[in-house]
Amino acid sequence: MKNPPTFAALLQSFFTERLMGQRNASPHTIASYRDTFRLLLAFVQDRLRKPPTTVALQDLDAPFLGRFLDHLETDRGNIPRSRNLRLAAIHSFFKYVALHEPSQGALAQRVLAIPCKRHKTKPIDFLARPEIEALLAAPDQRTWMGRRDRTLLLVAAQTGLRASELIGLRCQDVAFGPGAHVQCTGKGRKQRRTPLRKDAVAALRAWLRERDGQPADVLFPNARGQRLSHDGLAYILAKHVATARQQCASLVNKRVTPHVLRHSLAMELLQAGVDRSVIALWLGHETLDTVQVYLHANPELKEQALAKTKPFNGRPGRYRPDDQLLAFLQGL
Repeated sequence: MKNPPTFAALLQSFFTERLMGQRNASPHTIASYRDTFRLLLAFVQDRLRKPPTTVALQDLDAPFLGRFLDHLETDRGNIPRSRNLRLAAIHSFFKYVALHEPSQGALAQRVLAIPCKRHKTKPIDFLARPEIEALLAAPDQRTWMGRRDRTLLLVAAQTGLRASELIGLRCQDVAFGPGAHVQCTGKGRKQRRTPLRKDAVAALRAWLRERDGQPADVLFPNARGQRLSHDGLAYILAKHVATARQQCASLVNKRVTPHVLRHSLAMELLQAGVDRSVIALWLGHETLDTVQVYLHANPELKEQALAKTKPFNGRPGRYRPDDQLLAFLQGL
């Protein structure tokens, strides 16, 4: 009788057959799932004193995985959303186990019954135009790194690219001339083109001349000429935010990440009256529901709506829209 597969064999086949072979999962998904199981196996070694190759599937029962998820929050300081992302990877693996090893179906069902943790949502963070201008003025233009950093931050603030999309840009992804744009591959392997303003075009032209790279080379390399890591991008941003705070007091109490620059672009487009469907296409969102968070976070839109109402002690009347010509001039 054939011996049942071990946990190590199931985990390896989950990555090679399920994720890479059958689902053709993106590198970002594979990396996220990989990190989840690296954390889990480190937790197993610490608590069960077992090396990863000897871990049995029965060791990973629902109570033990519950303790692992608590460890992520209490010891590692992960927020509930990060905890839920780790749980999603574990759920995906145990769905695979239930299909390919029916004898472990009961164990898999108990693990799959672990619920995601509900959490509070807060308005998104974003930067106003003066704060973005202070950030762009922070890099020292007299140095190679300073010129790279300003161009990188300008492209990030104007295009709203995700961190992975930004650091993955190649020299060949920049197109000049009429309809200047950058091309990237986002979530779901969807390619999109994001237009560039004249200031970004000028900065990129100058940077590409100085970069002097081949078409397939990364657009914004690190000091060793290699692709920037996520930590490297976060370090660059944090360094220049610290400098910008000396000139812009409103930045002192703001947590600025690469994703905040993406939110800032979305908020600027929304305040300019750009339709939500266009913003969703610009940012590469799957649905319009994702853009809804920007409406909740934008106090100016709420103030504009409030300005169209009458005070409680005012004279009753019916709302009438602005004159079309005045509205046109107001929108310029």
